[in-house]
Amino acid sequence: MTQELTVHSSKGKSHKVQFEDATFQKGTIDEQSFEWQIESIDSRTFHAIKNNKSYRIEVLNANPKTKAYSIKVNGKKIDLTIEDQFDQLLHRLGLDNLDSAKISEMKAPMPGLVLNINVAVGDTVAANDAIMVLEAMKMENVLKSPTEGIIKSIEVEKGVAVEKNQVLITFE
Repeated sequence: MTQELTVHSSKGKSHKVQFEDATFQKGTIDEQSFEWQIESIDSRTFHAIKNNKSYRIEVLNANPKTKAYSIKVNGKKIDLTIEDQFDQLLHRLGLDNLDSAKISEMKAPMPGLVLNINVAVGDTVAANDAIMVLEAMKMENVLKSPTEGIIKSIEVEKGVAVEKNQVLITFE
């Protein structure tokens, strides 16, 4: 099974990389054949040999969700993004930014009583910040921000009963 990737570097260069099989030992880069040996030193450090040259590869940052990586090759830092054939297809179809839809409100996940509100209008919040505490079925539930943003409005008050899917907070 052939694996095809496009690798984009922070220096503006893009390379078509094709691996012959799942070992990732042989393939082509921009239609030029290559073969290398790669060994793992630890979870973030690798040793590669290609054309009798030795390379020390360190993974500085890795974000598999965005397919963005920062690596160091023989001490030289390189930032990369990787696209596979599915990413390229989504881009051609114009569907590559669907998951970036902005979340504009936070709704009650269940009916309950608002015990505490930890934010005010105008506050900046990060994703997963504790926004409020909702009591439901005699349990206190901390409701966390589903997104990063600025609090535009607070639609409820402390001590008020809310219904499931009722809007609690809106974001700018």
